[in-house]
Amino acid sequence: MYCELRELEPEEDGTPKVATLSEEEIDLICEEMLKLIKADLPFTREKIHTEDAIKIFRQHHQEQKAVLHELRGKFFTTVYYLDGYADHFYGPLTESTGVLKTFVLESFSRGFLLNIPPITSPYQVQKTPYQYKLFDVFKEHSQWCSILGVKGVGTLNSTILANKSRDMIQIAEGLHERKYADIADKIYERRGDVRLVLIAGPSSSGKTTTSKRVALQCRVLGMNPIIIEMDNYFVDRERTPRDENGNYNFESFQALDVNFLSLQMNQLFEGKAVQLPKFNFTEGKRTFNGNILQMNENDILIMEGIHALNPNLTKDMPSNKYYRIYASALTSLSLDENNNISTSDNRLLRRIVRDANFRGVSPEETILRWPSVRHGEIENIFPYQENADVMFNSALIYELPVLKYYVEPSLRRIHLNSPASVESIRLLKFLSYVQEMQPSEIAFIPPTSVIREFIGGSSFIY
Repeated sequence: MYCELRELEPEEDGTPKVATLSEEEIDLICEEMLKLIKADLPFTREKIHTEDAIKIFRQHHQEQKAVLHELRGKFFTTVYYLDGYADHFYGPLTESTGVLKTFVLESFSRGFLLNIPPITSPYQVQKTPYQYKLFDVFKEHSQWCSILGVKGVGTLNSTILANKSRDMIQIAEGLHERKYADIADKIYERRGDVRLVLIAGPSSSGKTTTSKRVALQCRVLGMNPIIIEMDNYFVDRERTPRDENGNYNFESFQALDVNFLSLQMNQLFEGKAVQLPKFNFTEGKRTFNGNILQMNENDILIMEGIHALNPNLTKDMPSNKYYRIYASALTSLSLDENNNISTSDNRLLRRIVRDANFRGVSPEETILRWPSVRHGEIENIFPYQENADVMFNSALIYELPVLKYYVEPSLRRIHLNSPASVESIRLLKFLSYVQEMQPSEIAFIPPTSVIREFIGGSSFIY
C-alpha cells in the first residue's frame, strides 16, 4: 500500500500538496506504529447522529468524508474510535492494533510503501518489485480527478446532483481520446520497425475497446491496422493442459501454440504471405479456411490476449518489431480521504453488467466465478504488467454512478441463501455511497466510450 502525508491546503492547480518524507521521518513513523501495536489499543464502533459525525469529520479536516455523508441521506453514521480519535471506514476493521505483528515501511516516491504479510503467510513480509509504470498511471488518474474537480465520491455525487454530468462525461472522454491518440503517435514514431501491437490486461479492463480505439487512431495517422485474435493460436484440445481439478485450463500459457504463433509473425514481418488459422472451439481443433495475409508497408497487426506481455510469447521475435500495451481500470478515486476504492471491485461491477447484458450469465454466477478469474490474473497477467511499453488506464471518473444504475437491481435479486449473497451485500453497501446516474444522463456517453463495452450502445462490433 502506497501512503502519503498531505498538507491541508492543496497546490494552486488543486492537486494535493504532498510532504516529501526523509528516511529518518519514515523511521519515526515506524517507531510510532510499533508503539501502537505494543499497546494493543481496541477499535470501538458506535452509531451516532450523522450531523454529529459530520462535525467530527470537519474538525479533523476531512471535508470529503463530511460531504460524502451529508449527501448520503442517512440519519445515523457508524463511527470507529481508537484511543479517543473518531473516524469512519468502509469495510471491516480488526479488533485492535495488536493484530498486526509484522510490517515493513519502505521509502517510495514522495511517500512510503506499507508492506504487510499475505493471508497465506501471515508472519512473513514478501519482497514485491517496485511497479513504477503502474504508479505513474495511478498518479495520472489522480491528476485527471483534479482537472475534473472531483476529490472523492462526495464531490462526484455533488457534481451529479448539480446537473453537471454532461460536462464531466465530456471532459473524461476527452482525456481518454487524448491518451489513445498519444499511444497511436508513439506507434507511428516507430512505424519503420513496429509491425505488431500486443495488448494485455485483466478481466473487464476494456481491452477490446482499447484495441479498437488505438486502431482507429492509427488509421487517422495513415496506418492500416489488422486485428489478429490470439485465441486462434490455441493448441488442439488433446494438448490443452488441465488444472488441479482436471478441467481444461485455457488460461494457461501452455494452451497457446507459441512456436507456431512466432513462426507466422516472423514470416509476416519478412513480408511473406501466410494462411492465418481459425480455432474451432466446438471441435477443439485448429482449422484453415484460406484466410491469406501478406503485410503491406502501412499495415500493422494488433493482437489482444491475456499472455500478450509474457516475455516467453515474444522471445523468438525481434524486440523492435512489437509494441506492448497494458490496459486496466486503475481508478484512483477514493470514497474519502482514507477509504480507497478497489480497482478489482470496479472491474467486477463492469463484468457483472456485461455478463448479464451480453453473455447470458447471471450476477450470481459472475460473482462465484470471480475468485477463479482473479487467480488467473495473478498468475498470468500481473507479473508481466511492467513489461508494457505504455499503460492505458480505462477507468472513467463517472463510471461508478453509471454502473450502479445497471447493477444494483440485479444484486438485490440475489437470494440470501445463495453462496454469492455475502459478496452481493458487500457490493451493495459500497454502492450505497454512490449517487447513480439516470438514463437521461447516461445518454450523454458517446458510442465509442469504453464503458459502452459493458452497458451497451457501442458503435463498435464486439
